Amino acid sequence: MANLGNAITINVILVVFNMIPLPPLDGGRVAVGVLPKALAEPLAALEPYGMMIVIGIFFLLPMFRGQMGVDGNLFAQIVTRPADAIIQLILRLAGLA
Repeated sequence: MANLGNAITINVILVVFNMIPLPPLDGGRVAVGVLPKALAEPLAALEPYGMMIVIGIFFLLPMFRGQMGVDGNLFAQIVTRPADAIIQLILRLAGLA
């Protein structure tokens, strides 16, 4: 049963991370598809720099914020909180909460 819980957790975290609306991720492609053309084109133009943006947001920015004494765990704020909510929803729907 613990393996099932771990599999659900890993998959939900990957889904939430992948749906962040940045162009190299699937969420960026969805955002480009649903936004009006005036907003979609500048977002699509970020795609060559998207991976650098992701690395900067999730690795470099927290490192610099940590050196300044500020809580810089953006991954926890952007990915873990929504993932926890989705996991709780899945457990409730499955009758395991």
